[in-house]
Amino acid sequence: MKTSRPIRVRITPEAIQHNYRLAKRHAAGTRAWAVIKANAYGHGQWRAVEALRGDADGFALLECENALALREAGVTQPILLLEGVFSSRDVRAVVEHRLTTVIHCPEQLEMLVRGGRFDAPIGICLKLNTGMNRLGFTAATLPKALETLRQLPQVELTLMTHFAEADGERGVTWQLERFKTLAGDWRGPVCLANSAAILRHPQTHGDWVRPGIMLYGSSPFADQSAVELGLQPAMALESAIIGVQELARGDRVGYGGTFTAERAMRIGVVACGYADGYPRHAPSGTPIAVMGQRTRTVGRVSMDMLACDLTDIPAAGIGAPVTLWGRGLAGDVPADEVATAAGTISYELFCAVAPRVPVEIGAN
Repeated sequence: MKTSRPIRVRITPEAIQHNYRLAKRHAAGTRAWAVIKANAYGHGQWRAVEALRGDADGFALLECENALALREAGVTQPILLLEGVFSSRDVRAVVEHRLTTVIHCPEQLEMLVRGGRFDAPIGICLKLNTGMNRLGFTAATLPKALETLRQLPQVELTLMTHFAEADGERGVTWQLERFKTLAGDWRGPVCLANSAAILRHPQTHGDWVRPGIMLYGSSPFADQSAVELGLQPAMALESAIIGVQELARGDRVGYGGTFTAERAMRIGVVACGYADGYPRHAPSGTPIAVMGQRTRTVGRVSMDMLACDLTDIPAAGIGAPVTLWGRGLAGDVPADEVATAAGTISYELFCAVAPRVPVEIGAN
């Protein structure tokens, strides 16, 4: 899609490939599910698949129909359904197309046993609830599930869990202990580590890891940047200045007049707003780059525009390039910094980019 507005998203497939290989280096000797759920965290499922087709040990997503589309497109690697099956149709697809599925509750297991014809091996990731308390079998429900699965010799079983605080001070030890208690004498494969655990907790690497946000070049940690981790940003949100205003001290900017000029200022208006996916709640002071120089947003983000401070960038006028986040042509603005300023996380920024924003394929 092309548009006359200057806004665009630029995706760098080579960065996704670099980040996947970095995950593999951190978790040497394991296999890695490339997590491409939520349209590859807003980067485009097919762009991510093509970037990783020659590297990925497997792909992980949510919807069975998307998994089947990958099979139809010739993707032969294992494909994991992260939320499992939702219908007997999904069960038939899992069996017929050799998909791997999470099973996280007795109801899903019953659906699988009732609807499956196990003429060939089938991959199951049995999810254990070790303290996240979203999905997973507990000490009360796990024994019966294991007993049922042991009666199905075609099942290739992996035990998995999901860490709630791998990126925080509490870490993963407490969940690992619960996992070991639940798993008992299990000696088969395990799948435990998300991005944060891959990077910080090598004792979790097991047999399979699940890199997600790190694939797209953002840090899972508040105290360590993507650059420090060696990650490369895969998305840049870029636009341009479409208007300039000269302000006197005391003039206000935007809806509600939430920003007041503390001196004479030059204000640039950028073709990007919350209808493009930029967070409306991003406050004045959120970082932005214009013509290679870092500056700040001012005032409230509106539907189609936002304002930034051009006072110290005298050469910037209408048409000047702008980087909202990412490694852009107008400068680098880490998405994690924008997210922190807006009180959110980069995952949300990436996933919120609106369909009206055109996408280009570029390079870092």
